[in-house]
Amino acid sequence: MRARGLKVKVFEQAPAIREVGAGLTLGRNAVRLLRRIGLEDQLQRIGSANMGLTLLNSHGAPIGMSPLPARARLPGEFDSYSVLRAEFVSLLAEAQPPGTLHFGHRCVEVDETGAGVRLTFANGACVEADLFIGADGIHSFSQREIGVKTQPTSGGTMAYRGLVPVECLPWARDLRSLRMWIGPGRSFICYPVSRGRLINIVAFVPADRYGTESWSAPGDLGSLAAEYVGWDAHVLQMIAALDETFLWGIYDRDPLPYWSTARRSLLGDAAHPMLPHLGQGAGQAIEDGFALAVLLENAGTAQIPERAYERLRHAHTSQVQAASREAGRFFHSEDGDAPRRAQQLASWRAAGRWINEYDVETAATELLHEVA
Repeated sequence: MRARGLKVKVFEQAPAIREVGAGLTLGRNAVRLLRRIGLEDQLQRIGSANMGLTLLNSHGAPIGMSPLPARARLPGEFDSYSVLRAEFVSLLAEAQPPGTLHFGHRCVEVDETGAGVRLTFANGACVEADLFIGADGIHSFSQREIGVKTQPTSGGTMAYRGLVPVECLPWARDLRSLRMWIGPGRSFICYPVSRGRLINIVAFVPADRYGTESWSAPGDLGSLAAEYVGWDAHVLQMIAALDETFLWGIYDRDPLPYWSTARRSLLGDAAHPMLPHLGQGAGQAIEDGFALAVLLENAGTAQIPERAYERLRHAHTSQVQAASREAGRFFHSEDGDAPRRAQQLASWRAAGRWINEYDVETAATELLHEVA
């Protein structure tokens, strides 16, 4: 938004940026946008370039390879990165001018007035603004203020997360792609983050109990190891190298019926939480931000024209939600029928292509012309 001349203030309830031991993937759709505002050098400084996704069965035999399509690249330029979440958030924070970020501000009320919005915070502060964008995740307070609520349903899986120093895994020192093992009811994915210094691990297993949606709930290493007895040696080595693991309950939600009023709207997981099986949570939030920037650039203090932001993003993110759900069915299917599995693999790859090739700035510009 600032790149298009908009004035923005960010109010964060946490007292400071804190370490969250989790990796994120940023696909071509997100990297393209970050490149346009000059952040790719910073991405290269903290991230690990991805050259595709290798699929293996539980014994390590190849299922298929999903290479990134060839295209002209500048030296050192890549289409996809894996990053440590805390390092990426710090990168974004460092790119802001002084006075943009306000920590320790938990919003408790949003009042919409004819001229704008008034925000009230738990620390007693009050702020007036033209527009309010709630980007407060799956447990969104902002949803309630707009009058909507999503009900989570179990996705049938839960996940163990962890980080392993690369020196503990000699075979992973040259890892340049995401690597995923698929077995009946389970999958196991790893990829480098923090310039290859760490290997991020996510192990999806059948949900046998309630698990919190937090990424920081402690998990049991013995229980994790028991889930993968007999799997490929590389999987077992990664589990053995973990000092700790965190449990993550995987829950699905239907698309919201709406997420905007005249001067309030939502962004990211607050608007369209999705299963993690396409690695698009962060990417879709980034697309939201760029869409808002295009639509608001010439709007001044006016309302978002005809809810154009919601019109643009709702249908697309609902499709990504559905594709992520379908990808999870493929990764964790116990169906051994080879033709059906091949069809699922082709469908998953097709979803990856249309999601990654989508250019939200172009789509937003075209929509502006329609509503002008």
